[in-house]
Amino acid sequence: FDLIGLCFLFPRDPDFLLCKNSGLCKIISYWGYPSEAYDVVTEDGFILGVYRIPYGKGENSERTGKRPIFYLQHGMFVSASSWVANPPYTSLAFTLADSGYDVWMGNSRGSVWSQKHVHYSPESPEFWAFSFDEMAKYDLVATLNFIMKKTNQEKLYYVGHSQGTTIAFAAFSTNPKLAQRIEFFFALAPMVSVQHSRGPLKTLMSIPPSLLKVIFGRKELFPKSALSQFLSSQMCNRKGFNILCTDFLFRVYGYDRENINMSRLDVYLSQNPAGTSVQNIVHWNQVRIQKSFLFQVYDWGNPTANMAHFNQVHAFKCSYNIPTAIWSGEQDRIAPPREVDNLLPKLPNLIYHKKIPYYNHIDFLLGLDTPQEFFHEILYLIKMYMKHYRPCRFLVSAWEAGRLQGWEKGETWCSSWEGTFPFLFSAPCWGSGKENKHLLTPTMHRGLY
Repeated sequence: FDLIGLCFLFPRDPDFLLCKNSGLCKIISYWGYPSEAYDVVTEDGFILGVYRIPYGKGENSERTGKRPIFYLQHGMFVSASSWVANPPYTSLAFTLADSGYDVWMGNSRGSVWSQKHVHYSPESPEFWAFSFDEMAKYDLVATLNFIMKKTNQEKLYYVGHSQGTTIAFAAFSTNPKLAQRIEFFFALAPMVSVQHSRGPLKTLMSIPPSLLKVIFGRKELFPKSALSQFLSSQMCNRKGFNILCTDFLFRVYGYDRENINMSRLDVYLSQNPAGTSVQNIVHWNQVRIQKSFLFQVYDWGNPTANMAHFNQVHAFKCSYNIPTAIWSGEQDRIAPPREVDNLLPKLPNLIYHKKIPYYNHIDFLLGLDTPQEFFHEILYLIKMYMKHYRPCRFLVSAWEAGRLQGWEKGETWCSSWEGTFPFLFSAPCWGSGKENKHLLTPTMHRGLY
């Protein structure tokens, strides 16, 4: 394949951007998928890069028609490239496009594809005076409204990872009009609190704000740089050094060495970190020291300033009613089980929660078995939502565990997760586990397609 491939272009659309020089378009085109790029301007002047895979590989654009929309929102220190970091089968964006969806990927302000503003330069401190508050209040609103207008549709499915769930919880709770546009919210490794987080990122968040600003300044933190490009391309793909690079990743995100494609380590590290603001880390420091489990807005130092920015003094509760499904990992150091367990009772309309014993924070983006662990479950939830639900605790289905005979007798053999899940009549429990993670039941395959 030619890595300098161009996006599929439609000159009749004035909002369309030529994205041949965009690294994300190159990645998408490399795998043979159509791609589109747009600039979305927020109310406060940030220009965000938004990318689209309008249909699947090898499909005819004139025959696709109107498709349901999926919007994917990345987390902290990464960008939309995290959704296409692996080959198509293990990249969520490609899988959804091939499954019949119109896939859009946003980029939060300050990340590598969203470092433009109508007034400020990235060299100015004013450009970096933001945290995930502004991402929720401005970025998400502008991006989703743009998508709705562009596609002439009223609703979409939302997938967020890490901080991508944080801004969703905040935006949906404070903007009822926006929440009405969300058909279903799929949250991967959700982050609202970091009191029980561990590792280097927690250490970073624990540095007093005044000292943090002395060390890193008041602007960008961990940008994509020539040094990171050199280390990823010249060092991390060498024998011996690749172990050191993965150990660093695992110290930050949690350990799961068997579930990462070591041959693509240089690709992962060449795309990340993708930058954020120092103020964003200061905000997470404020969240860390918060005692009550509420959604913490950025504290500007006094109630008057807080009211001026957000019409709120301090914090707010989750108050939306969107159907929500959550996947979390027990080896996650950033969104550990204790944090997720504290979150679940606060969600008004939790449909499903799956806790994967061996998953860390980035397995949801880079894991080798992501299709079996949650890609197919997302598709299945959409297909079966509002039909039949029942409590079911499982990671390994009756069929996969070799207990089909017991199931035929009416016995329940599901085990080891909590929540509710929709089911087909002949396969009420399904999924995968550590020992059977590459299996799906025949009944499950029939139900998906």
